[in-house]
Amino acid sequence: MTTASPKKPPSPASDQLAPTSLSLTATATFDVEAALADQPTPLPRFSMLAYTGGAMRVTGWKYPLVIDLAGLTIPLQSRPIRLGHDAMSGVGHTESIRVEQGQLMAHGVVSRDTASAKEVVTSSRNGFPWQASVGASVEEFEFIKPQQQVTVNGRQYQGPLNVVRKSTLGEISFVDLGADGQTHARVAASAFASPDSTSSLLEGSSAMDHDAPTTDDNNTTTTLAITAASPVEEIRAQAAAEVDRIAMIRQLCAGKHHIIEAQAIREGWDLQQTELHILRSNRAAAPAVHVPDNTVTGQVLEAACLLTAKASQAEELFPEQTLELASKRYRGGIGLQELLLEAAWANGYTGRNFRDSRNVLRFAFGRGIEAAFSTIDIGGILSNVANKFLLEGFYSVERTWRNICAVRNVSDFKTVTSYRLIGNDQYELVAPGGELRHGTLGNEQYTNKADTYGLMLSIDRRDMINDDLGAITTVPRKLGRGSGLKINDVFWATFLSNSDFFKVANTNYLSGTDTALSIDGLTKAEVAFMDQTDSDGKPIGIMPALALVPTALSAIGSQLNKSLELRDTTASTKFPVANPHQGKFRVEVSRYLANAQYTGNSAKAWYLLAEPTDLPVIEVAFLNGQESPTIETADADFNQLGVQMRGYHDFGVALQDPRGGVKSKGEA
Repeated sequence: MTTASPKKPPSPASDQLAPTSLSLTATATFDVEAALADQPTPLPRFSMLAYTGGAMRVTGWKYPLVIDLAGLTIPLQSRPIRLGHDAMSGVGHTESIRVEQGQLMAHGVVSRDTASAKEVVTSSRNGFPWQASVGASVEEFEFIKPQQQVTVNGRQYQGPLNVVRKSTLGEISFVDLGADGQTHARVAASAFASPDSTSSLLEGSSAMDHDAPTTDDNNTTTTLAITAASPVEEIRAQAAAEVDRIAMIRQLCAGKHHIIEAQAIREGWDLQQTELHILRSNRAAAPAVHVPDNTVTGQVLEAACLLTAKASQAEELFPEQTLELASKRYRGGIGLQELLLEAAWANGYTGRNFRDSRNVLRFAFGRGIEAAFSTIDIGGILSNVANKFLLEGFYSVERTWRNICAVRNVSDFKTVTSYRLIGNDQYELVAPGGELRHGTLGNEQYTNKADTYGLMLSIDRRDMINDDLGAITTVPRKLGRGSGLKINDVFWATFLSNSDFFKVANTNYLSGTDTALSIDGLTKAEVAFMDQTDSDGKPIGIMPALALVPTALSAIGSQLNKSLELRDTTASTKFPVANPHQGKFRVEVSRYLANAQYTGNSAKAWYLLAEPTDLPVIEVAFLNGQESPTIETADADFNQLGVQMRGYHDFGVALQDPRGGVKSKGEA
């Protein structure tokens, strides 16, 4: 099994994300040799055909996988040998690792004095068919699509197939299960390092020389060879093979490719790999083709859009590295065409420009045949960017409504009912024995219901041809502003249609010339508010907290709230100058109160209200607590060229408890 942590994103041509691990396995074959009586006990040695270069079914990968040995980096010839990829279960180390004729070979020694090392040697002595497993990091891979062909390790393969183009060898392990039945590992165990029971198990093995048939996971029959090969002879053979390899590499390079020659000798390349590098170096430069940059992610594109639009919140939303990459790559700002092309390229589009705009949109939104596994979600990017400007538009309109209402969270569009606790709701004296009396829920109930409001706008083909990135900021601002205007429209239409809510019968309506907004008028409204009673005829116990006024009364409202004194200019020689209401009531101003489009409008009427959290006169219900609108982006329909954006908002408005406020007509 090969464990891997990709060092860079996979090739955009891939049909899947790179798994965090890949398995490469091989059947292990052991050679066991007994120690000679008059010689010191040598350590067991091994030789491995760790990977044949063929296609395998590997856990975590959807399609068969081939490791391109030409792209395998071997950092050092000495790599750890473990049992089951466990760093705590060391077995030994390699002394030589080479790629020979499209196969991965390894030689080394069982040098660890551990229980795992003893288990490997003892189990092989008992005939257990060990298998080998290579651990490597996957740095880059390519997906070969159906009907395509590729040549890897000197063999031709038909897609669908994953080809690991770049990887780095980490370690090699003995395991008990494998997938590549054509590979093997041979361990020549002349003796064991420690003089324990393991050594005795190897005694007399020199007389053995036979093949034991085994079967791997693919039902491929292999053999377990136990021979009496001499370690000295084996070392000599390896040295001779290395000398031959170096000589043939030098002959192949013919003194013309010194860098390739040195690298081939140093990294243990075989002739095929060396020849491939020579051919590549002699090949004429191919015409430039577009290869999508794996550093361009959806987050980078989103950051580039916000930076181009000079959005103030960009630095708060993205890490510094992402912002730096976006600003360097798109120095003059990213255009709408460039944004869509980046997404289309990442999803398999091969065109070089925006001329075929329909195909660009198809691939950008992941609807192309080759884009079945899209790596950049342009719809998500546009929606995220649009939501930032949607909120700017939403908050750009008046929001006085939010300061005078209660907010309810509802989970569906059904009518919801609220009850007020009335009746015997005062604490009672607890009688001896500690029994508490029950309060009662009366018949005072208030309802509300959420509905959906929405609008769809489009970025058409003209915006794209003009390369106008402003379209994806202007359109969502309009949608956000439209939502803000709609909630104001519904809210104030409900609030001002209050002739049956604020009325004399409810003791919350005052009229007459003395109700104009002034010290006297405010005093009269305050008294009326505090004199309100509950159904038992007792004071409600709620204090007024804010004054809601139209624009015409904004100045006098601010004076009454902030001024320490108000002087009388009449001929009277005795008059108070102190303002008894200074700082007592928060002033809220709304331009909707006097607007002629709404029934019940007035430029003179004003309201004294309780805090909405104490006793609301009006309530707004939001579906799932979503107080701001939502925007979604998609490719336009077939009969329309462009990108569609739709915004929607789920809310409902309803008047609640009339005792939460007093209305002053402000005139006779």
